[in-house]
Amino acid sequence: MDRKRRQVLCAGSGAGLLAELGAFGLLHPGAASAQTPRSGFDAKTVADALAACALAPAVDSTRVQLDAPEIAENGAVVPVKISTDLPRVDRIAILVEKNPVILSALFDVPEGTEASIATRVKMAETCQIIVAVRSDAKAYLASKEVKVTVGGCGG
Repeated sequence: MDRKRRQVLCAGSGAGLLAELGAFGLLHPGAASAQTPRSGFDAKTVADALAACALAPAVDSTRVQLDAPEIAENGAVVPVKISTDLPRVDRIAILVEKNPVILSALFDVPEGTEASIATRVKMAETCQIIVAVRSDAKAYLASKEVKVTVGGCGG
């Protein structure tokens, strides 16, 4: 009973806040919705995901560093760190080759920001983690195979 009440109160207070922001002109239509390239997350192949995210064609590069464990004991939380010394990086994508949804994360990097990301991804099974970085309108790749002992996508 308390859980249902809590959910109703949370939903109502969120709607109330949005209404107040709109009434005071602080919220513009569409500002509260996430803007993502949906087709990237709907892609069924790595090539399609890269193309949908404007990261194709891409070439392998030693200037993109991908740090991930060789063996992940739990595929539900695989730590991944990405960094690069490439200039003017404006987009970074993380793809997991054999996941039901290949595109795991897409980051738009603001101008003047250091291109370094640390996060966690889910992995359904042993496969390649692929990182794509866009610098000066060109895309660069790095990849690493991670062995998963317990699946993270419902496994």
